[in-house]
Amino acid sequence: MRASRNASLPPTKDRPKAMIPPIDYASASHDIRAEHDRELGLRGRMTNMKRILLHSPAAHRIYAEWFTLRDLLKPALDDRAVWLLSLAISERCRAEIPLTFFRRALIDGGLDPEAIQPTSDEALLIEFGKAVAADANVIPNDIWAALKARYDDTLLVNLVAFAGIMVATCLFTNAVRVDLDPELEAYRRKGADPV
Repeated sequence: MRASRNASLPPTKDRPKAMIPPIDYASASHDIRAEHDRELGLRGRMTNMKRILLHSPAAHRIYAEWFTLRDLLKPALDDRAVWLLSLAISERCRAEIPLTFFRRALIDGGLDPEAIQPTSDEALLIEFGKAVAADANVIPNDIWAALKARYDDTLLVNLVAFAGIMVATCLFTNAVRVDLDPELEAYRRKGADPV
């Protein structure tokens, strides 16, 4: 069972080997194994990104706060809104792993990522996500005005923090060249080169 925890895709022409290897559970320290097991207990699965982050349990816990912030956005933002925001950030950051992860969420939710008609609230979140990912210094005032008209200050702080962790996730997967998880392969954009 431990060997399967460390499985990752071999490098290919489109997918070079990650710059940092995933942890080896069998030889990992007690702290790393404990954090690994805690993550499996909480979320039931282990991704290639998490296996690499686990070299530093503290870094893993920081990135895992994505889940905490996602929960704090509810009920104001439902799953679909969060997925579309995250997809927009991932696309703008050209981050294949998060992009494919959120394509899977949408597809498994019965939606076609290429044919979604966002609500006005979702369209605002998409524009916000694109702006944050492109250059957070110049988020247009009209986007801020529309967000402030819809959400209170606490939700706005959680929204910006969530978007920040999404950008950080994209940065990490891109910089480290994390291997695409095998279960995401079927959800890649058809006919498109990897991001």
